Amino acid sequence: MKSDDTPALQLIDLEQPRSREMPIFDAHRPGYDYYLFRRHSDGLKHLPGTIPRTSSSGLITMMEHSGTHVDALCHQAEDLEFYGCTSVSETEDSRGFRTGDASELPIFNHPGVLLDVVPEFGGESVPPGTLITAEHLERCALRQNSSIEPGTVVLVRTGNGRHWFDPDVYLAGPGISPSASQWLRDRSVFAVGADNVAWDLPGYVDDSINCDLPGHLILLVQAGIYIFENLALESLAAQNVHSFHFFATPLKLVGATGSPIRPVAIP
Repeated sequence: MKSDDTPALQLIDLEQPRSREMPIFDAHRPGYDYYLFRRHSDGLKHLPGTIPRTSSSGLITMMEHSGTHVDALCHQAEDLEFYGCTSVSETEDSRGFRTGDASELPIFNHPGVLLDVVPEFGGESVPPGTLITAEHLERCALRQNSSIEPGTVVLVRTGNGRHWFDPDVYLAGPGISPSASQWLRDRSVFAVGADNVAWDLPGYVDDSINCDLPGHLILLVQAGIYIFENLALESLAAQNVHSFHFFATPLKLVGATGSPIRPVAIP
């Protein structure tokens, strides 16, 4: 046990709270729900006239890509192959995936950088529907004097996380452009994340790749760079923290295409 005079390690929580009302990307509905299955009052019925111990427990139903989460390699494919030239047909069945699944996700224990692009646009958040480009990231890194080294986890703050409790506004938020995803890939980052619903701009189709969510191909499928979505980045920005240690432990969900996660930043 730690002595009372041991200084506590400062942790900045990067997870958004989960609830039935939280924003859900259309592709990941029905999203999340929690049901109280056993109630304390139920226990009293079986032990009348005593002062018993009682308990309660609940049932969680959720898509693995609801709330703050990380994508597993099997989540996205190009021409029915995901990262490592793994054929979907060779590993997919009704129970999920036999390789590249959430149970194979690493523990994330890496240097982290916050690229706060909000000042590039003015206001409190990047306007809805805006594409954040490589030029925005480049200017932001120069302004912050942030160096993006290989193996870094890079988080992009758009300010959209402040709208978490207003789903319509949150879901209409900005996204990361293909050029920005390529800019990060060129720097050999280990993982990326943002305070928006899909990293990319939902509904945007890139002509050169001819698909929506092009960053998922550029990063996850072609380079094996993990993607975090629905991050809470306001506390990092409020404390003016741009460099930190990033730590997160995914759940070992066998067969799953992603995992809910509670990441933290250690300044």
